[in-house]
Amino acid sequence: MKQLLAALLFSPCVVLAQKGDFVIKGKVGNLNAPAKVQLVYRNAGVEVRDSAEVKDGVFQFKGAIEEPGQAMMVLKHPTPPVDPRSRDMIIFYVEKGTITLNSPDSLKKVTFSGSALNTDNQQLQEALKSVGSLYQELNNEYMAADEAKRNSQEFQQYLDQKLAVIRNQQGIVYKGFVAKHPKSLVSLDVIQQYANDAADNIPQLDSMINSLDPSLTKTKNGQALTKLINSWKATVVGAEAPLFTQNDTLGKPVNLKDFRGKYVLVDFWASWCRPCRMENPYVVAAYNHHKDKAFTIVSVSLDQPTGRDAWINAIHKDGLTWTHVSDLKFWDNDVAKLYGVRSVPQNFLLDPQGKIVAKNLRGEELDKRLEELLK
Repeated sequence: MKQLLAALLFSPCVVLAQKGDFVIKGKVGNLNAPAKVQLVYRNAGVEVRDSAEVKDGVFQFKGAIEEPGQAMMVLKHPTPPVDPRSRDMIIFYVEKGTITLNSPDSLKKVTFSGSALNTDNQQLQEALKSVGSLYQELNNEYMAADEAKRNSQEFQQYLDQKLAVIRNQQGIVYKGFVAKHPKSLVSLDVIQQYANDAADNIPQLDSMINSLDPSLTKTKNGQALTKLINSWKATVVGAEAPLFTQNDTLGKPVNLKDFRGKYVLVDFWASWCRPCRMENPYVVAAYNHHKDKAFTIVSVSLDQPTGRDAWINAIHKDGLTWTHVSDLKFWDNDVAKLYGVRSVPQNFLLDPQGKIVAKNLRGEELDKRLEELLK
């Protein structure tokens, strides 16, 4: 879902002013103006935004879609919430035909009819409720911690361990859902979400993809997901790292192959990424400890097209005195797509022959692993 929200919020958009393939009929309590409902979805790769007034709780949308997909709906109540983060919103599916939704008072309690995809999705969300509770408990624990505790490596490791357990339970739910719904677009999105949390579990991802009906794998999203998983296959430990060329901070091309003969950390980060900035002191320490022992770093930044200054400033502020490259394409960075990077920080440690010997070494793990390799 995070990827959906990012795509909806940060892409070019058009204002909907058409009728066509779908109709959404809604009823939420007995709300009236100034209550308003906003709808955001994508059609043919372009973000579409629309809004509708609410009268006696009733509202309606009409629009055109090239193919079914996820959408976001936000209900602005007459009395705004005290905490803006608690806004009334849902992620659901837009598909051709008439979609009816009803709720006694908010979108969060809505039920759907006339939509097979939303029926499937509601079954999935029901199955995920227990997992959601575990995520909420862990988030509450994080929010209750003070700044010093949050920044400690021990607490970060604790959170990672707890997250691993929760994601394992989530994966069990996902796998069960896909097995029961091989023809549902929701299953394709489930595999996408599972892939975000289990990129190293290639056999399981292959199994889930292969269990889908061919009608799904032939869609644009199905082909994109298959391509992503193939990129992960190319970057497993033991594989030869994909070669790339990208410009450095001065606009000069840097070729990964030129670093053969040394251990190389290919480090994906961004100036706007707080976890990356928190990780940087450990990377700096490892670099300073081993830079004279056939070790170096090539950092790939996922900064945005307007983020060149922020990128350069972060390099200087954090003391990152090694090679840096970026095409400033944000998540569309060519090297990130080549390596299947969907979140940062991420890193890949290569041996002198260019083979991947480790991935995602965090904190002091990087220094310890280099100590072993460079004896």
